[in-house]
Amino acid sequence: MDRVAGDEPLVECNMIVSGRVQGVGFRAFVRDTARALGVKGWTRNLPDGSVELEACGRAGPMVAFRRRVGAGPGWTKIAEVRERPRSTTEPLPDPFTIVR
Repeated sequence: MDRVAGDEPLVECNMIVSGRVQGVGFRAFVRDTARALGVKGWTRNLPDGSVELEACGRAGPMVAFRRRVGAGPGWTKIAEVRERPRSTTEPLPDPFTIVR
């Protein structure tokens, strides 16, 4: 029996992406990818040169989202992706947003 996408559990995460990810359009790539997949949340630059994001979506789209964020667009260089559970239960923005 096929599972209906709406029946998939919600998955939340916090990710820190390091490498050449600031000043190259990476946050816009993350936002556009999230919106295309129906993932909500936010992304922002961190003082150490990395990018942080929090995201929430159905299990299937979140697998695709994580894969695309980890690969990044061709013009960036991802050195590391650290993922952990979200530390808050505050609702995430919908649609996905760049925090400045």
